[in-house]
Amino acid sequence: MASIDFCYRPLRASAKLTPSQSCAATLANHPDKFKVTVLEKCNVVGGQATSIPLDEQKYGAAWMNNGVQGGSPIFKHTFRFFKQYGHEPQDVQLQVSFGKGEDGFWTNCFPSKLISQFSSDIKRFGFFLKVIKWTMPILGLVPISIMLRVFFFSKEFGDKMIYPLIALFLGTGNQTANVPSAIVERLFADPNMKLWDYDPDTLLPNLPTMVTFDHLHEFYKEWREDLQQRGVDIRTDTEVDSALSRSGQNVKLRINDIIADQSTDEDFDGLVLCVLADEALRILGKAATWREKLVLGGAAFYDDMTITHTDRDYFERHYETRFKSELCAKPETEDQRKQVAFSKGEGPSVGFRPMYYTYTYQQAPRLIEMSFNCSNYQHQLKHANLGSEDAFEPVYQTIFLNKDQRDLWTSGEINETAIIKRNWWHQLGHRWQHYLRVVPGMMFLHGRNSTWFAGSWTLVNMHELACVSGIAAAYHLGADYIEFDAFAQDFFTKYLMLSHGIMYSREEKRRQRSKK
Repeated sequence: MASIDFCYRPLRASAKLTPSQSCAATLANHPDKFKVTVLEKCNVVGGQATSIPLDEQKYGAAWMNNGVQGGSPIFKHTFRFFKQYGHEPQDVQLQVSFGKGEDGFWTNCFPSKLISQFSSDIKRFGFFLKVIKWTMPILGLVPISIMLRVFFFSKEFGDKMIYPLIALFLGTGNQTANVPSAIVERLFADPNMKLWDYDPDTLLPNLPTMVTFDHLHEFYKEWREDLQQRGVDIRTDTEVDSALSRSGQNVKLRINDIIADQSTDEDFDGLVLCVLADEALRILGKAATWREKLVLGGAAFYDDMTITHTDRDYFERHYETRFKSELCAKPETEDQRKQVAFSKGEGPSVGFRPMYYTYTYQQAPRLIEMSFNCSNYQHQLKHANLGSEDAFEPVYQTIFLNKDQRDLWTSGEINETAIIKRNWWHQLGHRWQHYLRVVPGMMFLHGRNSTWFAGSWTLVNMHELACVSGIAAAYHLGADYIEFDAFAQDFFTKYLMLSHGIMYSREEKRRQRSKK
C-alpha cells in the first residue's frame, strides 16, 4: 500500500479551491492501494475558499464567503463535489460596472457612451480573437498589450475596456497587460475555459449566467469529515518544513506541529505538493532538481490585499453603483430599450445592481483596483435584500493589487470603523513567461523523484483548474478517474495531456489490459 503525503502549506492562502482535497478524495476511492495523509498549515481546510461570520441582524446573513465568490457554470468537477454534500451552487446574472463618469464608465446592463465610442474597436476585436486562435502558439504567447498595438486598437480601448475586463478574472498582481493573448482568446472562445461569450456589439454579453458558491466553511468541514471517515489522515496546524530526501520510492519530510511546537521526520512513498510553485521550491530546498528549479522558478507571484468593509461613501465615490441617465447612450434597438428599462428597475426587474467593479488609476491607466458588492452577488446576502436595496447594510470587498505598487492604493480612504476584515493573498501573475516556461514544463516534473504537483497555477487561476489538477495527480498515481459528464471528461483529458503528458484514452486501454 502506497503512503502518499499531500503537503498543503498556504502562504496567506494559496489556492482558490484546494487541490489537496480533490486529490485525496480521488485516492480515497482505493483504500487498498493508498494510505493518504494531508498536511495543512491552517486550522481549517479550503485554502482561499473560506467563509467569515457576519452579524445577521445588520447584513441579512450570518456568513459570507471570503476570497472566493463564485464561478462559471462550466466548473463541472467543482460543483460535483459541492453537490455530493448538498451544497448546491446558485445561479446569478452577472452585472458589471467598469470605470467612473461619462468618459470612463461602461457596463453589460445597458448601452453606455463608451460602448458607442469604441463600437468599431469592439467589432474588430472579434477578428483579433480569430487571428490569435489561428496562429497559436506563435502569436498566442505575445502579451495582450503588444498585440493590441499591432492590431492598431486605440490605447483608450485597451485601458478602459480590455484590461478591466481581463482583470476581472486574471488581474492578480496587476499583471493584466502581460497576460498572453492566447489566454484572452481562451477566456472568450474555449468551451472548457470561457467565462463569457464575445459580443460584437457590447464586448461582454448582457447578463450572462454565473454561479455563487454555498457556505464554503461548512462545505469544506463536511468534506474533511467524510474523507477522515474514509481513512484519510488530515492534520491541520501542521507545516511541512522541508523535504530532507527523495530517493526511489521514499520521501523523507521534516514536519512541524504548530500547536505542540515540535518537529518530526517522517517517511512517505510519494509526495503531492499542493502549494504554489515558489513555496514548493522552498520546501524542496536543496533536494530540488535542476528541472524543478527551471520550471517552477518561472512562476511569478504577487501579494494582493482584500479589505471587507461597509463603507458606502467610499464605494460610491470610486464606482458607479446606480443607474444614471447621463451614463446611458440613446437606445437604438428594442433589446437596448428593454435593457434600459431593466436597469431603471421598471416592471418586475431588480434593476442595475452590479456585482463586479473596477477602478482605474488616472496616473497609471493600465492598473486598477477591483471590488465586489457582496450583497448583490452572494446569494444568501442577495436574497435577504430582494425587494429593498436598503433592507440591510451592504458588504463590500475591495481588492488592492500588488503591494509593490501600494503607493497608488486608495485603501487609506476606507473608514477604519467600517472594516470587517483584511486579508493578504499570495497570487499567481498570469504573465506570458508563465506559458512559455512553466505550463509546458510541468509534464517533465510530475512523477520524478516520487513527487507530483497540483494547483491552479499549473495553468490558469480558476477554481475548476485547481480541482482538476488534484484529480489528475491522483490519476497519475494510479487512481481511477470517475467519468460522470462528457464535458467534464473532455476538460480533464486536455489538462492531463497538457500538464502530465498522459493521453487519457491510451492510458485507459493500458490499464484495462493490465487488469485482464
